[in-house]
Formats: sequence, C-alpha cells, structure tokens
Amino acid sequence: MRKAKITRTTAETEISVEINLDGTGSYDNQTGVGFFDHMLDQLSRHSLIDMVVRAKGDLHIDDHHTVEDTGIALGQALVQALGDKRGIRRYGHFALAMDDAQVHCALDLSARPFLVWNCDMPTAKIGTFDTELVREFFQALATHGGITLHVDRAHGLNAHHIAEAAFKSVARSLRMAVEPDPRMVDSLPSTKGAL
Repeated sequence: MRKAKITRTTAETEISVEINLDGTGSYDNQTGVGFFDHMLDQLSRHSLIDMVVRAKGDLHIDDHHTVEDTGIALGQALVQALGDKRGIRRYGHFALAMDDAQVHCALDLSARPFLVWNCDMPTAKIGTFDTELVREFFQALATHGGITLHVDRAHGLNAHHIAEAAFKSVARSLRMAVEPDPRMVDSLPSTKGAL
C-alpha cells in the first residue's frame, strides 16, 4: 500500500500528515490558515491523493512556519509512500486554465530537488494570506519530496486564481507522475538503477 504518515514537531509547529497515493482525492485539512486549507484541498482533489493534514503553528507571529512546515511534512510523506519508485511514471506535466489564469507545471520525481518558480503574484495578499507563501510551500515540498518542480504562469490577473491554478496544475502533474505504469510494473523509470 502506497501510504504514509509523518509527524513533525518543532518549537514553531506541530504537523501531522497522512496520505494515500492510490486514493480518490478525499481530504480533511486543518491548518488554521483558511486559504491554505483551500489550496491543500485542491492539491488532494486534483491529484487523487487522499490527504489528512493537521497543523498547529505560531499563527500569532504569521502563517509562514505553518505553511512551510506543512510542505516539508508533505514532501517527506510523498517520499515514504513512493518507496523505491518502482513502476511509477515518474514525470508529470499539466497546463491548467482557471478564468484569467493559466499555470503550467512540469515535474520529475527524480530525488534531485529543484524549484523553478515563474509565478509572480500581482498582489501581496489574498485576504490575510501572504502570496509569497505559495512559493515557500512549493519550495518545501520540492526540497523534501525530492522533486524537480517547474511552475510557470502564462497568464493571470487575479492572485487567487493564479495561486489556485498553481496548486491544481501541480496536483494534476503529481497525479500523472505517481501513477503506476502498466508497462513498467517492476522496473525503475531510470537507466541508473536507482532514484
């Protein structure tokens, strides 16, 4: 079963994450940051990765530690659930349109973390949420999930739409990358013999 549970506790946050890569996109995400919960729900629903996230963070300071540490824990859970990555497709890509916004994602579950982020936001806030935290989340996810992750905004005027399109395009790309490849059932998708 391609499932994982990660618990991460620091002086700033207490995070628990449960995922099932072979799920239906069911979710129950509670971080105390409303907009971020909405984005995690999109990540789960559109990747078909079942996800339960509980986070208690130092929100009296700001949302930064909660968002970043959730990304760290989700990345660690992804690595654990994938195991040796035998039989997966490995690569994923998706161009997602949402109203005025279009965001492209291409990713590789390579164990070589790298983030290319060309997804600037037109405003500093979405409600009370700092838009720079969208990048911080994906940086943490890529670093701790061993993902080469490229996210590019082709169009977009509304920051909410851009952020949501980014989460959904990454979700759809993850869905493709973690899927079992029926032509590679017991093989690693690499000539190196390891990922």
